[in-house]
Amino acid sequence: MLFARLFVPLQIVMIVCIAEKPSVARDIARIIGATTSHDGYMEGNGFQVTWTFGHLCTLKEPHDYTPMWKSWSLTSLPMIPERFGIKLIDDNGIKKQFSIIERLMQQAERIVNCGDAGQEGELIQRWVMQKAQAKCPVSRLWISSMTDEAIREGFQNLKDQQDYQPLYMAGLSRAIGDWLLGMNATRLYTLKYGQNRQVLSIGRVQTPTLALIVNRQKEIDNFKPEPYWVLATVYRDTTFTATKGKFTSKEEGEQAFQTIEGKPFTVTKVEKKEGKEQPPQLYDLTSLQVDCNRKFGFSAEMTLNLIQALYEKKYTTYPRVDTQYLSDDIYPKCPQTMNGLYQTKFGGVAPYAALIKPIGGKPLKKSKRVFDTSKVTDHHAIIPTGVIPQNLSDAERKVFDLVARRFIGVFLPDCKFSTTTVLGEVRSAATESQPTENAIEFKATGKEILDPGWRVVREEKKEKEEEDEERTLPTFVKGESGEHRPTLTEKMTTPPPYYNEASLLRAMETAGKFVEDETLRAAMKENGIGRPSSRASIIETLFKRHYIRREKKRLVATPTGIELIDLIREELLKSCELTGIWEKKLRDIEHQKYDAQQFIQELKAQVTDIVRDVMSDPTNRRITVAPPEPVKGKKEKKEKK
Repeated sequence: MLFARLFVPLQIVMIVCIAEKPSVARDIARIIGATTSHDGYMEGNGFQVTWTFGHLCTLKEPHDYTPMWKSWSLTSLPMIPERFGIKLIDDNGIKKQFSIIERLMQQAERIVNCGDAGQEGELIQRWVMQKAQAKCPVSRLWISSMTDEAIREGFQNLKDQQDYQPLYMAGLSRAIGDWLLGMNATRLYTLKYGQNRQVLSIGRVQTPTLALIVNRQKEIDNFKPEPYWVLATVYRDTTFTATKGKFTSKEEGEQAFQTIEGKPFTVTKVEKKEGKEQPPQLYDLTSLQVDCNRKFGFSAEMTLNLIQALYEKKYTTYPRVDTQYLSDDIYPKCPQTMNGLYQTKFGGVAPYAALIKPIGGKPLKKSKRVFDTSKVTDHHAIIPTGVIPQNLSDAERKVFDLVARRFIGVFLPDCKFSTTTVLGEVRSAATESQPTENAIEFKATGKEILDPGWRVVREEKKEKEEEDEERTLPTFVKGESGEHRPTLTEKMTTPPPYYNEASLLRAMETAGKFVEDETLRAAMKENGIGRPSSRASIIETLFKRHYIRREKKRLVATPTGIELIDLIREELLKSCELTGIWEKKLRDIEHQKYDAQQFIQELKAQVTDIVRDVMSDPTNRRITVAPPEPVKGKKEKKEKK
């Protein structure tokens, strides 16, 4: 094992380890004994540990292939390089660090890729090694948390980089696909339909996401409210609603009201059923972003930054994941993690001790909804590491608390409840105009928590919907009868709600389909648009491009965003389903079920078709583009996914 070399006293040649950022490199260097600092790297014990600053390299820009592509011109489209190349990002700090990396790699006996253990992390380091023309063998460090134990274990089990070739090919295909579509479509639409030198940004994920928001907004704008009437009655301080449902005409509702007015209400059935509610599954990145937006108003990007910080501080596991399962080999480590949570204190208070105490000293429950190796590929669900957190900001603590409570909850018993359904009716006697006896049925339901089980991990404050759902009914007896107070209430149909960040993330996850069921939603993730780690930046890009804006929690499309989607006729550019199919192909490339070269060839053909179709548009349409709001302290990328 390579890690065994730590204990060899003399080393002549070096093993170069390269991490994605300086802080990660320092942790790795400390563990493997590289304790001497140099400019741009650490050294010791036969190792040199260096780092990137995220992306050091990028795909070449159009003008790097030919001077003809420097100026924006319709006649130069489509731009399809014969062979894609990479280049260093034009930044003095990056150039300096790269020269250090290049020198170390040229002299290395072996390289250990310690990049972020995901598709983007693989791409970042592979490009650096290619640019540095590294020739020596390469091993891969693959870990799901940054604890000392995880780093040591990772070095004891280094993999051959070749094992991750499909992951790299998927990342490379994604980058090339985004370049082909983004560069060509952005220039095409800007030159054909833009004005006042404003760029119309088009992207493989960005544009279908904008289309979701625009289409929902049109549904709302075009919605015509219609009245309906609800018949209800209050008996023994309990509201019963007519089972017939809504009355579409006032006359029909009034007729029903007159039928029951002054007649006794009789209970016809009382039914009690006991049920169980399983704990929610562990967090993946999207479900965590959804909860943080819903509970705290955090944006998707803010949540990603917070959970990334908790990962780098060793308190939670790798965050950029799309699975809610743990592999079976994690189960033996869970008691240690639980012990760390038991000892955790914030402001002198141990918030998790009372929750963990009832299951302490017993084997933890092992459920297939939590532990299923077949549902885990590169990384497992987000869980605490067991390292006791210190000095967390208020926002970090809120995110950690959600992850911790969700982890504890999956080992607690199911919640047991009783649902009571009471049916009643009001009968009208036969009359000359109504020769038969008429009865209108009413229904009331209540829910009583018998044993909270996992629900003890939820915060004390209940949302209104939960309070309504857990309404406990008085005791009713079949056959009882008495007076009641009927009401006929006029209501109006309502449009679908505007997207907020939580509901938009869910829509991106399921390619625009509304899916409430947790299991079904998980099955649709393969056809979602964008990766969990990229969805936050896509939403932020739409803000920067001035295509959407926030109105409190609502995401509202601007006139520019609406005009752009209206202008695009090519379904390929704005269809969530088609983009979801592309995403599925990228996943299949990663799992060696689809050919990367075929994916690129298909995209080249599709881009060529889009250019031809747009160029043949005989209209002189132009988009009214409002100037984007200034973004302080950040440089905008010219053409982004």
